[in-house]
Parts: sequence; structure tokens; C-alpha cells
Amino acid sequence: MTVVLTILFALLFFALIMVSIALHEVGHLVPAKLFGVKVTQYFVGFGKTLWSTVKGGTEYGVKAIPLGGYVKLVGMYPPEKQTDRPKGWLTRIADQARSFEYEEITPADDGRLFYQKKTWQKIIVMLAGPAMNILIAFLIFLGINFFHGVYTPTLTVETVSECAIRADRPEQTCTEADPPTPAAAAGVQPGDVLVSFNGEPLRDWEHMGDLIRANRDGEASVVVQRADEQVTLPTVNTVLNYVPDRLDPTKFIEAGFYGVAPTSELRRGGPVATVDQMWTMTKQSAVALASFPVRVYNVAADLVTGQPRDVNSPLSIVGASRFAGEIGTTTELSGPEKVVTWMSLLGSVNLFVALLNLVPLLPLDGGHVAGALYEALRRGIARLLGRPDPGPVDTAKALPMTYVVAGFLLIGGLVLIVADIFSPIRLL
Repeated sequence: MTVVLTILFALLFFALIMVSIALHEVGHLVPAKLFGVKVTQYFVGFGKTLWSTVKGGTEYGVKAIPLGGYVKLVGMYPPEKQTDRPKGWLTRIADQARSFEYEEITPADDGRLFYQKKTWQKIIVMLAGPAMNILIAFLIFLGINFFHGVYTPTLTVETVSECAIRADRPEQTCTEADPPTPAAAAGVQPGDVLVSFNGEPLRDWEHMGDLIRANRDGEASVVVQRADEQVTLPTVNTVLNYVPDRLDPTKFIEAGFYGVAPTSELRRGGPVATVDQMWTMTKQSAVALASFPVRVYNVAADLVTGQPRDVNSPLSIVGASRFAGEIGTTTELSGPEKVVTWMSLLGSVNLFVALLNLVPLLPLDGGHVAGALYEALRRGIARLLGRPDPGPVDTAKALPMTYVVAGFLLIGGLVLIVADIFSPIRLL
């Protein structure tokens, strides 16, 4: 029965991701229609068409392979420029792609082609897709913050580490060779409330952590609230240790270490707290995206060599769905915690999809935005210099980049799917 429920929860999560992708494409579709762009197709999935219907000149439907979706905006490429110069390989590739698109363009479509639209309209059409995913993520996290709350570390000490152990050391048991932590040496006790560090009043746990890290191996004077009085603890020196980077948990950095762990309390919040939470997640996701090719390579290498899977490695849609299935049936979480963890995963996927699409490389939405901005810049410079309008940017000439990026995303996606099947991440 547990296996059946796990599969059902995984399939439900997969279906909600498909809904998110469908809404992403709606984000492109609606402004494109409003701006008068000719839109011939709106499909969820790829491959063979399972169902479709035509309305308002657009074919809406579902295809057999549910791993994405698309909206076909007609006129993405401007017409070929007539020239007497011999054509290079790049021009020939562009012209070949252009010829396929222009097979369905008629004189009646003049003014409805995407490349003819104003720069701000192009940008809105392209950004509306990622904006839809960001909105979905915001609503999910806002619901969690408002109705349930998020466990937040406080300045109250829960535990004091006995010894200073490098965070990247596999064995985390204290040995005789390990020195006592500065917190233990200073006499910090569970239940103490941290008040100040080296004379600076503490705002929250993250502030305390930042001060400790920046202090490296310098003197540390800590004031705590103990029962009804404030106690100034003996001055000690923080020690250098290797701790996980805040934005990249796969990376360990040398920083100051004190040796206390906080208690956590469930705190509810509103839009401001949600935006702050999503901003932190955005910075973490941006770091992950910057190293995405390396992370995919490491997953492939570990899979081939039989090494254990890094819990911080990227997931495919299959892996995320599998993890969602395990969340739905685990006995380690209460009912509300299951719902919160499950929905948090869905919100995180939507946020990551948005950020991935904002990367300024074709065929991603950010690549089209970059092309529109470059076109506006080029035309603006021409006006300032009194030169003729250079016309629209021929994005068809960027097709080699498109093929490379699309090829990497396809291969990387397949690698992660295989890894998620044969070497899945298990966090529960």
C-alpha cells in the first residue's frame, strides 16, 4: 500500500509541475495575443498530438511526452536581408530556419509578426512566462507563511558543541585530538539567549552567524541573557573552521566558528517575509545555476564510478516527483509538515524554472529578452549618431547557440533522470 501511495503522490506532483509549465506558457500566450502577435499553437508536452482544438486561430492541445510545453509565436525571425555578398555557413543556417517559419506567413500577417513588435512588448511577452512561475512560487510560500509558518532559528541556544570538528570531515564524533569549542570554553549553556557579540547587539541568528564567521580566529566577547540577568561570558577566541557556504552548501569555506546551535520556532509571516525568503532562495538558485554544468558532470561521474550521490546535487523532474512521493508517505513528518514540505518543493521547482528561463541564452526566454534589449540599444545608438535604422536583430543567426544550449539541457536532463532512477537522493 505504501508503494502505491508513493507512486500516486509522485504522479500528482508531476501533474502539478505540468500545470505549472502550462501556466508558464499561458504567461507568454496572453500578452502575445493582447499585442496582436500571431499565435498558431499552444501545447503542453512534445511529440505526437493526443488532443487539440482550434480557437481564435490558435491550436490548443496536449502532446504525448509531458516534459515541457511551448507557444508558437509567428515571425520570431525577421526576413532575409538582400545582399550581393556570398553567404557564410551561419547565414545559410539562419536562412534555412527562416524558410520553415515563413511557409505559414502570408501578406495578411504584416504587423502581427513578433519581430515587428516594439521592444517593450517583446520583453513583456518573454518575461511573462517566468513571471507566472514566480507568481506561483510566491503564492505557495505566502500560503505556507500565513497559514502554517516557517521554522526560524532564534537567538536562544539549544545545544553547545563539545569540540571543534571540521564540517567537511566524514566522522563527526569528537576525539581527544579535537579542541573544545570556544562556546564550551566560555561556558555557554543551553537556554542562554545571545544578546551581543563583541559589543554589537544581535538582531537575529543569521546576524550572529555572520559576525562569528567574519571574526575568524579573533577575540570573542559574548553577552547572554540567563534567567533574569545578563551575563558577560569570559572572552575566548573563535577558531577557524571549514563551514558550508550560505549560498552554496556543496562548497566549504574557511570562517570563524563558535560552537552553538539555535532553537527554532514556528513563525508566521506575510508578503514581506515571503519576498525576503524568496530572495534568499533566488540567490542560492543563481549560484546553483552558475555551476549547473559542473554539477551535472559530477552527477554523471558519480553515477559511472558508483560514488554516493551528493544530497545537494540537482534533481530532474523525475527526482523531484519521486521525492514528493516519499514525502507523502513518510512517518517522520506530521500531516501538516508533509503538506508544507510537499508544497515547498513545488514552490522551489517553480522558482528554479523561472530563474532557468531568465538565463540570457537562446532558446531560453532570457535569450530573447537579451536580443530585444540589444536591438533597442543598437537602434538608439543609430538615432544618436544620425544613422539609418539598422532594423531588427536577426536572432536566426544565433541558432548555433540555440542548438548548443538546447543540446546541453537535453543531455543534462537525461543524465539527471537516469541518476534519479538508479541513484536517487534520499533526504528522509
